[in-house]
Amino acid sequence: MIGAMDRVTAIVPATNRPPTLAACLKAVEGATEPPEQVVVVSEPPGLGPAAARNRGAVGAMCELLVFVDADVAVHPDAFARIRQAFTENPDLAAVFGAYDDDPAEPGLVSGFRNLLHHHVHTQGAGPASTFWAGLGAIRADVFDELGGFDERRYPSPSIEDIELGARLHARGYSVLLDPGIQGKHLKRWTFASMLRTDFRDRGLPWAELVLARKSDANALNLGVRHRLSALASASLVVSLGFRKYRMAAASAAAFAALNRDFYVLVARRRGAAQAGGGLVLHIMHSLTGIAAALVAVWRHAGRRTPGRTADQDSEQGARDVRPE
Repeated sequence: MIGAMDRVTAIVPATNRPPTLAACLKAVEGATEPPEQVVVVSEPPGLGPAAARNRGAVGAMCELLVFVDADVAVHPDAFARIRQAFTENPDLAAVFGAYDDDPAEPGLVSGFRNLLHHHVHTQGAGPASTFWAGLGAIRADVFDELGGFDERRYPSPSIEDIELGARLHARGYSVLLDPGIQGKHLKRWTFASMLRTDFRDRGLPWAELVLARKSDANALNLGVRHRLSALASASLVVSLGFRKYRMAAASAAAFAALNRDFYVLVARRRGAAQAGGGLVLHIMHSLTGIAAALVAVWRHAGRRTPGRTADQDSEQGARDVRPE
């Protein structure tokens, strides 16, 4: 029997008129133990996801807010798992899940990008210092206390969920990553959209957040293995530039070894050819992250002026990393 604290409002930001919205809502409504309330925010057009989610939360009548992106089709047991997580842990403030390992789009880039997300979240299962709003739940009173997503800082798709997770962590709230809570990603990725997202929309603002000491520097894909992977990808490029082909081969082998489990997953789900292509895309993904980090460090250093406090520099950084 569902108790009062188990009541769920699902909030779907859809102000960009996504063609996947119908599939998203069908999955939500057909789920086991579906939400008591579904709020779709489709107006005004062009409103950023942070603001759209905040607007949806204002109209919520339940104690648990579950954010579901409009390009995610939740698994039938997603809401049952979310309710169970809060029931089993009364101190839990938020929980989030992962994409499944069977992305809807057949292309190489879409397969790589969505399977990488699945892999990273699966590897990071357990207590978390971040949050993900693609399929994530938070207690309504905690969300209100924190002031929701920072729609001023993030007026377009960016790291608004990561920043919210950083505030949850800073306040000492318990957050759980449960990769058993899954949804199928319906988005079609292109190489250009991947690079744009990895650099401008995610990598740069996330690096800025870490430099401002407002985000855990080891969260999810910022861990030790990912840093070693970045080092290997940088070594590969430098070695090729200096025509040190043996060193380049060793760097590529090290990168592949560090991420072997991921390529096994891609090969199992998409075949050996896509696993090979995934290695190349993964190196590009890593190099883009390095570029974003370097730009963030350069910008951060430029803002540190005599007489300014760290908080003042952080506030300036928040304005500077606003996506275009």
